[in-house]
Amino acid sequence: MDLQRTSASLMARPGVTFATLPQMNIPWIESPFFSALLPEQSYLTPEEKEYCIKYSRDGYFLIEDLEIPEFDSLAEHVISDMRGKIPDGYDRVQDMWKWNGSVRTLALSQKVDRILRLFYQREPIPFQTLNFHIGSQQPTHSDTIHFHSVPHRFMCGVWVALEDTDQENGPLFLYPGSHKAPCWNFHDMGLPSGPDSYQQYEQGLHHYIEAMGYQKMQVIIPKGKALIWSANLLHGGDKILNPSRSRHSQVTHYFFSDCLYYTPMYSDPYIGKIHMRHITNIKTGNVVPNMYNGKEMETSS
Repeated sequence: MDLQRTSASLMARPGVTFATLPQMNIPWIESPFFSALLPEQSYLTPEEKEYCIKYSRDGYFLIEDLEIPEFDSLAEHVISDMRGKIPDGYDRVQDMWKWNGSVRTLALSQKVDRILRLFYQREPIPFQTLNFHIGSQQPTHSDTIHFHSVPHRFMCGVWVALEDTDQENGPLFLYPGSHKAPCWNFHDMGLPSGPDSYQQYEQGLHHYIEAMGYQKMQVIIPKGKALIWSANLLHGGDKILNPSRSRHSQVTHYFFSDCLYYTPMYSDPYIGKIHMRHITNIKTGNVVPNMYNGKEMETSS
């Protein structure tokens, strides 16, 4: 199975060809022409097509088994290494992959890599890990405010449960289908760029969810399962009902090859203000070039 093809090389249903469809510079899984592109993907198995349909429709996908035989020992290694490393008042450690081999192993899951290639038709680039010891209780947000790409939507998160999650220890929540919404930036809400606008951004999303009628879904899953969510899916962390409970988990964020990478929170492209990111590929340890229309771009921090 060749998962390296891009959407521009795929054929649509009989009678519809790419000569008659506009070229969309977004992941094929999020293309408005997805239903026309899917039927003729002969290299996909029926199961893989179902994966694609679900992810395109819902914006998330549950991996039942990461196929890591030593998962329990890896999880314990991560959990034990976190002890004493989290400052008071914080719920996470960023980029533990730089010193913890188990975190890096989880970030480089071969099964996750295969599925992301299926969904995005580009090389996945794991660039950041976050390890939580409790539920984040983070209000609803989209990752596209924190990191995004050009072309848009070539980013996703993968959340791995390092222990069981339930309604008491602050589970992840999400809004299925919300990834199809516009990628709201501060300027869309009449706000200046910068972290001072973040609370108003959260309030704006709250009103938007009410207006659209999105239905909240808690992610109640046992240890060892993983959840992929697309760049623009609205999500957060629910309230911790039992403060004595931990909720160890790992999030790995992925960009994809041949993109520009930037931070929307600190950007306002309409006045030429773009906060570029210089990401490191966890797999190789190398800095990833920022690319635009097939050319490497000279960028400054």
